[in-house]
Amino acid sequence: MTALRVSQPLVSQHLRVLCASQIVTTRRQAREIEYSLVDDHVAHIVLDAIRHAGEW
Repeated sequence: MTALRVSQPLVSQHLRVLCASQIVTTRRQAREIEYSLVDDHVAHIVLDAIRHAGEW
């Protein structure tokens, strides 16, 4: 979470919302949870939004 400069609870809240919205899925391995995007289209939308924001 240090790289993101946000607290762990805030990241957890965002991930919970993304899971509830069915944007990401989870896979538990022992004590760790791996989060993945549901499909590649979501990644393209996010990347396009980031690129667009950089054009300002």
